[in-house]
Amino acid sequence: MPENLVTQPYDKISPAMRSRYLAGSPYNLVRVILGERGLADSDRENVYTRAAAHLDQWIASGILVRDGEPGVFPYFQEFTAPDTGERLVRKGFIALGKVEDYSKGVVHRHEQTLSGPKKDRLELLRHTHAHFGQLFMLYADQAGAVDGLLEEAAGQAPLLEVVDEYGAVHRVWKIGDARRIQELMADKKLLIADGHHRYETALTFRNENPSLAGADRVMMTFVNMHSPGLKILATHRLVSGLAAAALPELPDFDVTEIDSVERLKRAWEESGDRTMIGAAIGSRLFVLEDRAARRSLDVKVLHERLLGKALGIGEEAVRDEKHLRYIRGLDRAVEEARVGAAQIAFLLKPTSVEQVAATSFAGGVMPQKSTDFYPKLLSGLTIYKLD
Repeated sequence: MPENLVTQPYDKISPAMRSRYLAGSPYNLVRVILGERGLADSDRENVYTRAAAHLDQWIASGILVRDGEPGVFPYFQEFTAPDTGERLVRKGFIALGKVEDYSKGVVHRHEQTLSGPKKDRLELLRHTHAHFGQLFMLYADQAGAVDGLLEEAAGQAPLLEVVDEYGAVHRVWKIGDARRIQELMADKKLLIADGHHRYETALTFRNENPSLAGADRVMMTFVNMHSPGLKILATHRLVSGLAAAALPELPDFDVTEIDSVERLKRAWEESGDRTMIGAAIGSRLFVLEDRAARRSLDVKVLHERLLGKALGIGEEAVRDEKHLRYIRGLDRAVEEARVGAAQIAFLLKPTSVEQVAATSFAGGVMPQKSTDFYPKLLSGLTIYKLD
């Protein structure tokens, strides 16, 4: 069954998920993208050499077969949005995209990257010469011309249908003649939604291998940023290890105690261009409104004015996740504070696609974990083997 072969992105695989993937099939992709490390590992025998050996064996034995004809692959994800319960369909397509330096103004980022994940992914790419998960790229097509072509293809039975562990349904089709899509995409700027580390890894690999055919391409899923199925979830911040579990003096904020999470949601709906951040301490809830900020990113105000200035949790501590944890789900974050697992839970409304695009296209970056595009793209639906 396909469910036993594909995985969530490598950085979203928990130990329990990894064990379940390993038990599901001897050909589950987790053996390649997140293999087991051993105490006896060496330069000659290690997690990366074993990954390459698995891949070569699966190709040699016919477990993996190269598609004989080029094409693009419409990829639709049907899911229920956490917090709201909406049933949505996100529509995109899988294809190869050219790796471009940021300075070219074609591909834009919205997050900084860390060296550790890039080093790991680069070693895997060096050993396997393959990309296993798609980069998640946004493009602007307000008229929905590309989406119309994808919907036409999706009128047929899918090549592949997978239900993941979160209940999202992933369906894939193929378009053999993709010239019209190529024409429509030719002038599009691209914004990295997910996959900054892997994109920069692909840049490094391209620069290391200027004569290797295909090294200047990487596998991407392209999604229209105007698509109604595009959903960004909030990632809330849990603070621990402070001297006292209390709000510090906040002279630049209006602080209002509220009686429920529903009241916080209403405050967000009515906030307009104002910055309103929730805070849970024990069983108490507060709304913190920045008196000065207008049209600001709430997550940036949180990191600079509350975590940094008021609590003394600077950028280095944030990078090291010192005093700080991240959590998806408003109710879960509030519960962590209620039971004492966090001293303060800072609660954020989701960043909008428009805010991400405005920041990225202007050359700016956002704090780590400012966006959580949901659901994630499955790894292993397609594989791009360079040689």
